Amino acid sequence: LKCGSSAARVNRLGRNNRHGPFALQRAKHQQAKGFSAQSGRGTMGGASSFIAMLSIAAFLGLAWTATKLSQLAKVSSIVLEITTGVVFGPSVLGLVAPEYAECQYKRHVMCDAPADLSERVANGKNIGEGLTMIASMGYCPKDHYFHDEAGHSEGTHAEAGHDDAHVANADAGHDAAHAAAEHGEAHGMAAHDGEAAHAAHRRLSGGGGDYATYEECLVKSCESFVSHECQLTPDFFTLIGHAGVALMIFESGMHFDFEKAAQVGPRACCVAVIGTILPLVSGAILTVIFGRPFMPDGVSVGTALAPTSVGIALRLLGEARVLQQDFGQAIITAAFVDDILSLVLFNILFSLKGEFNVMSTVVNPIIGIAFMAIAMAGAVKFWPRVINEVLLPKIRNVEGSKSSRKDEALFFLMVLVLLGYATITFFLGTHLWGCFIAGMSFACLSKDHHAHHVWVRQTKRVTSWMIRIFFAATVAFAIPIDKLLSFEAFWKGSLMGLGPCILSKVVCAPFMGPAKWVIGWAMVGRAEFAYLIAQMAAAANMVDAKTFSIVIWALLYATIFAPFVFRKVLQRYVAQYCQDEAGKEELAEDVH
Repeated sequence: LKCGSSAARVNRLGRNNRHGPFALQRAKHQQAKGFSAQSGRGTMGGASSFIAMLSIAAFLGLAWTATKLSQLAKVSSIVLEITTGVVFGPSVLGLVAPEYAECQYKRHVMCDAPADLSERVANGKNIGEGLTMIASMGYCPKDHYFHDEAGHSEGTHAEAGHDDAHVANADAGHDAAHAAAEHGEAHGMAAHDGEAAHAAHRRLSGGGGDYATYEECLVKSCESFVSHECQLTPDFFTLIGHAGVALMIFESGMHFDFEKAAQVGPRACCVAVIGTILPLVSGAILTVIFGRPFMPDGVSVGTALAPTSVGIALRLLGEARVLQQDFGQAIITAAFVDDILSLVLFNILFSLKGEFNVMSTVVNPIIGIAFMAIAMAGAVKFWPRVINEVLLPKIRNVEGSKSSRKDEALFFLMVLVLLGYATITFFLGTHLWGCFIAGMSFACLSKDHHAHHVWVRQTKRVTSWMIRIFFAATVAFAIPIDKLLSFEAFWKGSLMGLGPCILSKVVCAPFMGPAKWVIGWAMVGRAEFAYLIAQMAAAANMVDAKTFSIVIWALLYATIFAPFVFRKVLQRYVAQYCQDEAGKEELAEDVH
């Protein structure tokens, strides 16, 4: 890909007006200092990556500060981390350069349609690099859109017009075509299987069916092409953020308690089913009322609103020392089952990116559920016996060693199972499903949860930083600021947040007696998984920028209000219904 001249880059940044003042200043600075694309160095002693390193370090320091301030205020760090990313990211102040915040395809393949696109197509004029590339890849056959008066395809004329356009755009489209060639395998598959690829692009662009015009087909297919390639080769921050979520979901699976789930299982499962279906349905319906199609937009929004944060409920119940109470176990079990159901929904949702396919939409999820059932049986019967009675007894610890060889072997085995299960479920729809199942496989090894301690000791700092980057960069950089700060997005997001996001969870346990409001508010919390679904749906063009902003507002409502309200409701319940009178006051004080 050609970078172009310094002046051209400055003009492009000024024209787009979306990379912040720091990015524009960097470009002007390069131009002023005599930057040369041919020599690769300026007049001041050569190029250096120090400024880039300094900028990234400053951004990460600000994200860390946001986390610590949130901890001091005893609130969720998600809100401040996202705010930090939005303000200091490429879209506002531009402390982080767009080269690190966007995948190369989004930066170099321009899909913006000229105002006179139809006229340019008709006259074989330059239509831009990105659209020229799409026209040459066969996603939009002209004979599907241009016909003569008798109804016959104008094949000869279309081919001639295309040839003229190709000649006119040969130089303009060379760079974009070269970008496609760099990922030859992915593009070769798309070109080889033209109909399937075209069908997938139609669904990704939000609605299925053929496009109304050739010009619409070019623009939407270009956007879908860029989205697809950016998912295969994401930017640096997105890759780290997604990896952090995968590690967090694995750790979440390790908290699953099979014995306690069996005690409160049936009613907790009912809570989880209701708590998953209500946000899914109400979110989809409200999205349709807002003017977006049910598929894929409505289903994507509903799926993003469905997951519950296990971590928030687990922490507050633990602080109150009521985790072992029946209602506490019902909350945790329901939250875990809710996450499992959300993973299944997530798997089905992203199998619907193309035309309906029985194998990917129906058969693969069924196979995944069967695999999960087998893996859960293995977690209870197979892994404890194999690890505790066969593998670990054969390993001897070395005296004086800082780390236990048995712990090292256990950690290595956990990594292998994580990668193995994630790979299996990746081919069934999503690797995150396998991450959760792999974590569950180590939940029954010992009563003291030694496997979890080993995992946390090895990965805690890395995972914490990855999750921080996920919110401050992966999510924050994907937010369209102009759409998020619009009044329309705010009031629609408020309605979505108070209704499908919060109220649908609050009323999910009507049959749980006096504990119904405690359980309901415990299910309201949202964390990494919900934001991940929203971000990936936006990246896959399954929701537009406005809808994505609405979902972010809705999730922020739950993220901000859920911990506070849940704490208050829990205080009231402990004070009124705790059966141990001797410990009632102590429990109530612990909640405070």
